[in-house]
Amino acid sequence: MSWNPLGGEGAPLDEGLDLDDIIRLAKDKLRRLTRIPGFSRKGLSLMASLLAVAWLLTGIYKVQPDEQGVVLHFGRWVDTTEPGLHFHLPYPIDTVLFPKVTEINQLQLGNIATPGQLGSSAARDKQMLTGDENIVEADCAVFWRIKNAGQYLFKVYDPQLAVKVAAESALREVISRSPIQAALSDKRQQIADQTKDLLQHLLDQEQAGILITQVQLQRVDPPAAVIDAFNDVQRARADQERARNEAQAYANDIIPRARGEAGRIAQDAEAYKAQVVNLAQGDAKSFLAVYQSYVRAKDVTAWRLYQESMDAVLKKATKVIIDSSGKGVSGVVPYMPLPDHQDKPIAQGARR
Repeated sequence: MSWNPLGGEGAPLDEGLDLDDIIRLAKDKLRRLTRIPGFSRKGLSLMASLLAVAWLLTGIYKVQPDEQGVVLHFGRWVDTTEPGLHFHLPYPIDTVLFPKVTEINQLQLGNIATPGQLGSSAARDKQMLTGDENIVEADCAVFWRIKNAGQYLFKVYDPQLAVKVAAESALREVISRSPIQAALSDKRQQIADQTKDLLQHLLDQEQAGILITQVQLQRVDPPAAVIDAFNDVQRARADQERARNEAQAYANDIIPRARGEAGRIAQDAEAYKAQVVNLAQGDAKSFLAVYQSYVRAKDVTAWRLYQESMDAVLKKATKVIIDSSGKGVSGVVPYMPLPDHQDKPIAQGARR
């Protein structure tokens, strides 16, 4: 049985048809097969228009506040959009990825050994050389999130591994510039901040699209093999510091008191100096006044000075001898006061 492409299997084939007739008959056959009952050509056009509009509307997308939209054009990253409504060419031309950019990820360095890694090997990986050529073991936690979703997805093959390698490199570099005492005591936060800044710089250079939010330096200790000796050294340093603080406290107590005493002595000396000078000046003025009087009246001044001198002397005398002939002083009653100690036996005898 022959097969006619225009009429189906078993239909007679007209041997007189040429190529143009065959094409025309094929078009008519296809039109009859695609004809939908009850729809005209205008209805089909309207349906096609609605389908085209619906296809275009699939290009509208919304980015949530905790996301970024990564637009891919035939699989190639072309744009990164912020939260809100946006439009892209419909699928399969463009597609959009929505990674979470506010989620905080944590990476632990140092205290977690790689599976299959021996304990001594893991300990050696944690050991770092300080600025004063000592060895310490350091553990830290790194907190990070996505800063640029496009760079995060397409610039770095393994972001978690990239953060780990860069964090280890940054921490070792900062520890290598710091003395061991700073890493063990008062400069831990400063080391963590410097590590964060250096780590962010390394990631930005590689366009990793990652933001480091925090670096916590959790543990910095000497290796276990020497930790006892190191603790002895630390205790000796603590005793030294305590003795220095006690000496400083004693100095702070004794020095101000000594300075205060010295100031008091100086002030007393100044007061004594002022007193002596003032008394001397007063005596000098008194002498000058007497001298001026003496210059004006020599006899009167000399007699007055003699009387004042005798008065001063006789006030202190316990015995006075008076000329009884009356040549010196007349009309004076002789009187001799007895000393006080001569009255005491009499009083004691009277009590008996």
